[in-house]
Amino acid sequence: MVTDVKLKDKYQNNHSKKKMYVGFILLNCDLGAEEYIVEELKQMPNVKNAHLTFGAYDVIAEVNAKDQHEFDKAVAGIRRLSRVESTMTLSVINSE
Repeated sequence: MVTDVKLKDKYQNNHSKKKMYVGFILLNCDLGAEEYIVEELKQMPNVKNAHLTFGAYDVIAEVNAKDQHEFDKAVAGIRRLSRVESTMTLSVINSE
């Protein structure tokens, strides 16, 4: 009986986890605006991390959201930041 309860609890815990929407946003910014953009990103509630990068993009941001709608709103908010020239969104397929 104890084993059945433990298995049931384990099953419920594993299946009650909600899917998290995760993605990475690559940003190109106006020259000299990179640090400003990173600081703005860090203030956004769905941005888990933001970093300066070398290469084709200036900044990378990690976005976590509870659903697709929240994820889309977060990306739209990032795209509206002043001094952001362009973005590329990479959605994670399996975030478990």
